Amino acid sequence: MMSLDEIYDAHVTYVWRVLRRLGVPPSSLEDAVQDVFVALHRRLGDFEGRSSVRSWVFGFALRVARDHRRRATRKGGLVPLSDELPASGQPGPLELAERSERLTLLRALLDGLDEERREVFVLIELEQLSAPEVAEMLALNVTTVHSRLRTARQEIERQLDRRRAAEARIAR
Repeated sequence: MMSLDEIYDAHVTYVWRVLRRLGVPPSSLEDAVQDVFVALHRRLGDFEGRSSVRSWVFGFALRVARDHRRRATRKGGLVPLSDELPASGQPGPLELAERSERLTLLRALLDGLDEERREVFVLIELEQLSAPEVAEMLALNVTTVHSRLRTARQEIERQLDRRRAAEARIAR
């Protein structure tokens, strides 16, 4: 079994990214990451190896993200994904503007999904996990995962169609 330090080193970036994509506000992100690893520390002896460490870590991140989203909702709404860009070379102003626009659109689309569909969509489409892995992580039937993913994709398409129609009206 890995030590908490090894788990932290291997998964802290993943936990940060998943929490952010699941809608934890930037102001709560550091606390949420800490909450995940505190909970992991408490339950380290309970890990039986029936799933991957990453799946096990995700379960903690999911519960923490849900708690932080609920708190944010009670405080007056969710703060969407950050506009922070990953460090990579020196992109020009046009590339930075395009990335910012894509991030703004992504966060709006994700915020338009309910919690259950958002979780499945993030895990499959953004984290590139398979449906069986997601089913295991979320304790769901694989059919349910596929159904939630399908409806999430349909909702995103509807949102995009509405945006395109609105942009077409403005352009006239």
